[in-house]
Parts: sequence; C-alpha cells; structure tokens
Amino acid sequence: MLRRLYDWTMSLAATRDAEKALAGVSFIESSVFPIPPDVLLIPMVLAERAKWLRYAALCTVASVAGAVLGYLIGAFLFDLLGQPILAFYGAEDSFAKVQGWYDRWGGWGVLFAAVTPFPYKVLTIFSGFTGLNFLTFLIVSIIGRGMRFTLVAWLLYRFGEPIRTFIERNLGLLFTLFMVLLIGGFVAVKYIF
Repeated sequence: MLRRLYDWTMSLAATRDAEKALAGVSFIESSVFPIPPDVLLIPMVLAERAKWLRYAALCTVASVAGAVLGYLIGAFLFDLLGQPILAFYGAEDSFAKVQGWYDRWGGWGVLFAAVTPFPYKVLTIFSGFTGLNFLTFLIVSIIGRGMRFTLVAWLLYRFGEPIRTFIERNLGLLFTLFMVLLIGGFVAVKYIF
C-alpha cells in the first residue's frame, strides 16, 4: 500500500496541476490542515530537480499567506474557527501558558514552529489570538518557512538520485519516522503549552 501511495504521489508530482496542489497544501497547512507540504514538495523536486528553487519559493509564499490566514483566524475569528481548530490539535486549554510564553519568547516561538515539524498552524492561530506583533510574525514566518522549504528542496536537488534511491529502498522506515515526527509535533503542543 505504501509503495502504491508513493508511486501515485510521484506521478502526481509530474502533472501540470502539481504546482497548484503544492501551493494549496502549503497555504492550508499553515492554518488548518494537518499534512505538511513536504508530501508533495519531495516528489516534485525529485521528479524535476531543476525546479527546486521555484518549488521552495512557491511553498514559502503559499505557506506564509496561509500563516497570515491563521493569524487572522486567531485575531478575529477565534471563537468561530480558531477554537475548534485548536481543539482538534488538543491545544485549546493552553492560553495562559501561551500568553506567558509569548511575552517571553514571541517571534522565536513562531520561528521554531516554522522550521520544525511542530504544528505551525497552532502557533499562527495563537499568534493572532495573543496579539503578537504582526510585522514580527510576518518576518519570522518568511525566514522560518523559507529556510525550511529551501533546505529540503536544495538537499533533494543536490543529492537527487541517491536520495530518491534511499527513499525508495527505505520507504517503510521513512514513513514511520515521518509519522513519528508529525505525531510528536502534535503531542508537543499538548505538553509545551
């Protein structure tokens, strides 16, 4: 099953709608969607390595735009949308801790979430809700998401076929590691906040 999903994703990465899908996933992942854009970015770069920088830039721009949506949800639509989204991720009861944490760390927390597998959408919504300075939020989001997607895309560009061979040979292990990191990020939300 994993092999078929991998093959399907690789074939999707080579279609003419792949960039639209990548932008859509990158946008929505920053505010509500649990699956990171890497699931499309990786096969797209492996399918067309010369476009690595274009794909990284597309991911970054769409992700930051989605982060702004998350911020706006936290600032203006928290009761209607923000609270249900945070409840889904198990982070709805953490406001006092987050407020204190933001008073101390602010943009550094957003930068941390932007670069790591930590669920970025949780901090975009919290940032709006807690009133983190929007310019600080925007700058650290651009830096963090840009670093993350550019590094992933560049590594795939630089080490292309060996990386692809490694992925294909170790698909089960890498999927397990990916899921551990993804779930670990959501668990971290519960215990950090």
